Amino acid sequence: MPNTSARLLSLLSLLQARRDWPGALLAERLDVSPRTVRRDVDRLRELGYPVVAFKGPDGGYRLDAGAELPPLLFDDDQAVALAVALRIATTSGAGIEESAARALTTVRQVMPARLRHRIDVLQVTAVERSPAEPAAQADAGVLMALAAAVHAREEVRFDYASAAGAAPTARRRVQPHHLVTRGGRWYLVAWDLEREDWRTFRADRITPRTPTGPRFTPRELPGGDVAAFVTERFRGAAGSGDWPCRGEVVLALPASAVTPWAHDALVEELGPDRCRLVLGSWSWAALAATVARFDCGIEVVGPPELREAFRELARRCAAAADDDPATAATDGGPATPAEQGAPPAAGF
Repeated sequence: MPNTSARLLSLLSLLQARRDWPGALLAERLDVSPRTVRRDVDRLRELGYPVVAFKGPDGGYRLDAGAELPPLLFDDDQAVALAVALRIATTSGAGIEESAARALTTVRQVMPARLRHRIDVLQVTAVERSPAEPAAQADAGVLMALAAAVHAREEVRFDYASAAGAAPTARRRVQPHHLVTRGGRWYLVAWDLEREDWRTFRADRITPRTPTGPRFTPRELPGGDVAAFVTERFRGAAGSGDWPCRGEVVLALPASAVTPWAHDALVEELGPDRCRLVLGSWSWAALAATVARFDCGIEVVGPPELREAFRELARRCAAAADDDPATAATDGGPATPAEQGAPPAAGF
């Protein structure tokens, strides 16, 4: 026989599954006596669940509507999952936004202060994504850590991976401003303190470091609207003239190897080991750097500005590899996107 707590949960589950349950059938399903069922029903009533008895040939029980929500028991992971689901539902566009907001408020009222605080700091913005963009699983603990930093306005340090599932290759220090979900992916919108510009980081590639940094005064996001800001960062597919810089290249890779990493871009297969890539960015330097991350041969189709950006990128890389630090330190170049007054390409 299961212990009392497990049996109570089983009884509650059965009462929620159908309207009326004969007492004898409940006893049979729980493998207990009718007397034990009566005692367990009394325990549920003491916990606030409105279980009523009905008369009939067999007699039985039903879970009736109550005046208020009975106490709910959640562990920390369940509280996080519930908060995330309801927060997303409030911006889902599925016609349930108001109900989801009211449900979150109702559930919050019956939760312990410790769990209620964790829910309060989780503020997200949902933005639609391209149907072709695959989802990626973000760690709930990472989301909560980032949400807490956004809420407290504290700088965060984290290791960042260049690709999903890869080992972290860079360390960042940022002022977090918004936690955003775009389809099946989570992003952190933040001011990068070292690059002195706005960046978007995929949460599934973030490994937070502790402790967090000092508090900061939030900056104004370009445009003032986080949804519009993120949408612009991921806009630039072929046929869209919204990116100030758009180019075309041929990569010595099959289209299947490029598509997962070329978000909101056009990828056309030209053969078993060649494909055409058309994409956009905020600057020619950022566009060249984005294409260069594909480890393969690159043929620039156009325009000439992209070809020149590749020449400048090659010059900078050669200077960085020079054994003479003075050469690299004094080797100038075109202004960065931040210096040009334009935001950089989105962080992938």
